[in-house]
Amino acid sequence: MNNPLIIALDFPNKNEVLQFLNPFQDEKLFVKVGMELFYQEGPQIIQEIKEKEHQIFLDLKLHDIPNTVYSAMKGLAKLGCDLVNVHAAGGKEMMMAALEGLEAGTNAGEKRPSCIAVTQLTSTSEQQMKSEQLIEATLQESVLHYSLIAQEAGIDGVVCSSHEVAMIRQHLGKEFLTVTPGIRLNYDLVQDQKRVATPEEARNAGVSAIVVGRGITKAEEPFKSYQAYKQAWEGVRV
Repeated sequence: MNNPLIIALDFPNKNEVLQFLNPFQDEKLFVKVGMELFYQEGPQIIQEIKEKEHQIFLDLKLHDIPNTVYSAMKGLAKLGCDLVNVHAAGGKEMMMAALEGLEAGTNAGEKRPSCIAVTQLTSTSEQQMKSEQLIEATLQESVLHYSLIAQEAGIDGVVCSSHEVAMIRQHLGKEFLTVTPGIRLNYDLVQDQKRVATPEEARNAGVSAIVVGRGITKAEEPFKSYQAYKQAWEGVRV
């Protein structure tokens, strides 16, 4: 990945997706297809987006026994997405099985999708983590622990907030991907996210890719909002 801005297509159906994408015309995007859209439209939505030459992050956060995740990833690999993910909480064996499934399902001569692991959701606070997950470590310690076992499993990177990226870079190096949701412009509402950052803060932290949803998809003029986020992310002065 080359430091993309990933747009979260959190829409309930294909028609709303196509309506949203229409104003972007020839702009080549990196988009995220999550559970809401994929479960309603199925693999066909991936094909239709690929026909528009957009890159795709298929965000299904697999978390199951290793054999099931292996089989699921083997099937998902055939869709030709660029990025997929699992929950790091599933453990090292499960993450290794995910990679094996991706390798097995990728067509000969093609590059397998990159695979990242979710550490702690950006909607999770440290207090929630401690009280609901019964994790005694700090939130940063938990994120780092999940990142370390993900790297040991061969996973390409993690999903984390921008607040943990410097720590991850220090321990795991610059090549390990950090994909960060919870990105907001200064005038955006935080909404249900807890650990948020601006595009500038994410860039300065060394984030590999940012994910933006409602700040673009719910804007009155999505293309203009996309441009504002993109300029802020790339450090372009206007």
